[in-house]
Amino acid sequence: MSLNYIKNFYEGCLRPPTVVGQFHTLFFGSVRMFFLGVLGFAVYGNEALHFSCDPDRRELNLFCYNQFRPVTPQVFWALQLVTVLVPGAVFHLYAAYKNIDQEDILERPTITVLYIISVLLRIVLEVAAFWLQSRLFGFLVHSQYFCDASSLDKTFNFTKCMVPEHFEKTIFLSAMYIFTIITMVLCVAEIFEILCRRLGYLANQ
Repeated sequence: MSLNYIKNFYEGCLRPPTVVGQFHTLFFGSVRMFFLGVLGFAVYGNEALHFSCDPDRRELNLFCYNQFRPVTPQVFWALQLVTVLVPGAVFHLYAAYKNIDQEDILERPTITVLYIISVLLRIVLEVAAFWLQSRLFGFLVHSQYFCDASSLDKTFNFTKCMVPEHFEKTIFLSAMYIFTIITMVLCVAEIFEILCRRLGYLANQ
């Protein structure tokens, strides 16, 4: 029983019942994770080390960097990817527990509705992530950052800091916005596919 449960859950996560869902999971999801894991580290990996302020003092650099980056982009995007996977994982856990094959999901009204809800939750989470990203990182990384360091030392007041590789970071930031938008579009397309296939199934009854 436990092996069959794990098998159904594994197949459900890798092979969703829709064509759009399979494309999103196997291709786009992999590209997104590769982009974040490999290129994200190359762009942001040593950002804290190369972030420098005037005067170039370690405690001032660290203070201003924490002000500039209250959350590191890699951590935020990793949490986004994990969070967006949760609704689908919960659904497939439930389907595996009920011993429902992937081929039967769209043929059972209640299960179909639950699957649509999981897709809608993915959309909501992506929208929330898009909004949070815009609030935390904006849409453009500037070459200079003016840090309010008066709480660290009254003599510093506003300090000019240099942001390393700001143009590359702007490109990467734009790409992550685009990935989020594409994911939302794919989720909407998946819902349309579900509705069309469900209507086709009912018409053949």
